[in-house]
Amino acid sequence: MVEILDVLPNKKILAEIILADKVQLPLKKHKWNFNWRQISKHANTTTYVLRLLETAQTVEGVLQVRVEGDMYIMDLIEIAPHNIGSNKTYELVAECLISFACRESFNIDGDYKGFLTFVSKTDLIEWYSSKYGAIQAMGQRMYITPEKGLELINKYLTI
Repeated sequence: MVEILDVLPNKKILAEIILADKVQLPLKKHKWNFNWRQISKHANTTTYVLRLLETAQTVEGVLQVRVEGDMYIMDLIEIAPHNIGSNKTYELVAECLISFACRESFNIDGDYKGFLTFVSKTDLIEWYSSKYGAIQAMGQRMYITPEKGLELINKYLTI
């Protein structure tokens, strides 16, 4: 379980992150950037959704990850369109999903156990660095160290 922030009453509410195969994934035609039903079918990937406990049918955010060699890779992350901008409904969705990915990165074996790696859009590199402590490795490739990952886990996943 995680807590996200309901913006209008400024109140934390319970949510969960579960495997996507248990819920109806959002489509691009519903103002999402990606067609998650199609993306979730990619080989060697796992897709998770964050949803509220009280309204479980509504997806608030989606995360796709994969393991390649001994690296845990966040391929895609997206928060619901209604959680973006000045009129957003909920906050902390991305923070919870990224922290969840950090936690899952400790479940793999190898030299990169506990590291979360991803490719950032150029204009988000500084944001990932300042918000999550991500380090730019090469080009747009970034990673979150196990130490920083534990900080995020303790901040956003511990309720």
